[in-house]
Amino acid sequence: MPQLSAKSDTTKSIQYSLNRWPALAYYCEDGQAEIDNLIAERALRGVAMGRRNYLFAGADSGGERAAAMYSLIGTARLNGINPEAYLTYVLERIADHPANRIDEMMLWKVAQYLPDTAKIAPIR
Repeated sequence: MPQLSAKSDTTKSIQYSLNRWPALAYYCEDGQAEIDNLIAERALRGVAMGRRNYLFAGADSGGERAAAMYSLIGTARLNGINPEAYLTYVLERIADHPANRIDEMMLWKVAQYLPDTAKIAPIR
């Protein structure tokens, strides 16, 4: 039986697959695992598109606030909740809400109180 050269494209392809075997096995065993990272890439698309605008966020704290907002908006969209509805709900109540119960304002707890119109198709 002929042997392949260690430098051949076929050998490199096989080695590439073998190096990633645990991840492939995990993907095959777990029905929720994604084969690629397109969800993450799509979630970052807005950040990449606005990169030049962020130069004018002011100080570093302005950039940190923008990042926090992107995180909240992205999490809402990934979970099938209209970000505007979620943020409106939270901002209308946060001033009077006790700080020691801030976890009650988390998306997964607030979602049950939002109207059905606040539901959107989750990003996939």
